[in-house]
Amino acid sequence: MQNIKTEDLIVIDIETASVSPAFAQLSPEWQELWKEKTVRILPEGKTADGFYPMRAGVMAEFSKVVCISIGYFIKEQQLKMRVKSFYGEDEKKILTEFLQTVSKIESFNNNWCFAGHNIKEFDIPFLCRRLLVNNMRIPPYLDFQNMKPWETNIVDTFQYWRFGDYKNFTSLKLLAAAMGVPSSKDDIDGSMVGELFHAQNIEERNINLKRIAAYCQKDVVTTANIILRFKNSSLVHAEDVEIIT
Repeated sequence: MQNIKTEDLIVIDIETASVSPAFAQLSPEWQELWKEKTVRILPEGKTADGFYPMRAGVMAEFSKVVCISIGYFIKEQQLKMRVKSFYGEDEKKILTEFLQTVSKIESFNNNWCFAGHNIKEFDIPFLCRRLLVNNMRIPPYLDFQNMKPWETNIVDTFQYWRFGDYKNFTSLKLLAAAMGVPSSKDDIDGSMVGELFHAQNIEERNINLKRIAAYCQKDVVTTANIILRFKNSSLVHAEDVEIIT
């Protein structure tokens, strides 16, 4: 990681929620598809119905992107960050705006690469699947499936922390604590995103979407600071982070 310039990184994080708020609201066909999808991973004592709110939000066939946050470093007298989020109920709009922004960045910096926590196994595959569901083309820079291993230019803090050990999962929150990086968590966590997104009151749902975006932005900043710790560099402080609206 030492040879990667901080200003070449686009740090990303996504938040997802089930397309349907409850198993009972799925069509009979999709209820059956859910049962087939989860039959081998159901915890003991759990029904397919009861398992739905626990796992549907992270399975791309049954969920969608509700927020994408990206952050990038700016080198001035001291290192700063800009962070922007794309969020709402229209997944195709979110994906379109995200791709447009990355394309703009690419137009003046073709050395950039994605960075994030567990993005190699979750965020990027999820984005690619949802692009296909929305009848959208997967851009070359996301098409890792057709790249050779040395062509996948990506910084994944989860993979870096493994150091070749594939036995355990380390959450962003735990890694931040272990490396002395201020935690990004506030009044919500990832397990609450689906419930907040599916609030029945429209006004409440709009407020919740802003909360989800703020939570996602904080994860981006936390990940960015973990990367700086890997590079033995000083952290970016809250006053040096600009949120672009």
